[in-house]
Amino acid sequence: MRVVFDSNVLVSALAIPGGRADRAVESVLDGRVILLLSKPIVGEILGVLGRKFSRDTEELSRLAVFLADLAEFVAPTRRLQVLADDPDNRVLECALTGGAGLIVTGDRAMLELGEFEGIEIVTLREFLRRVEPAR
Repeated sequence: MRVVFDSNVLVSALAIPGGRADRAVESVLDGRVILLLSKPIVGEILGVLGRKFSRDTEELSRLAVFLADLAEFVAPTRRLQVLADDPDNRVLECALTGGAGLIVTGDRAMLELGEFEGIEIVTLREFLRRVEPAR
């Protein structure tokens, strides 16, 4: 399964270990899913971690390398203006370019779409329900 996590999911995983978002990243690390990323999404993640979580340049560099190793990078060529929040459009572009089956987000506007050009948009809780063995 090819997925795109919106930047908030990845920020949560990187800033708050042990939560649901961290479990989503574990699904990538153990090969259950293929994570798709693009440069704009990584830029958003690193920017938020620097501004809101006071990560220094060295730590942000290490996180950039971690993300590069974790994900398959795509370079969207189609610029979308579907949603009011521009970073949300970058997520849609990444998913479309990378052939994602799912977008995982907590963003209300994205969730209200339900799907975009055949790509299902689900909550983190729903994603984990699908990929984790029954507990």
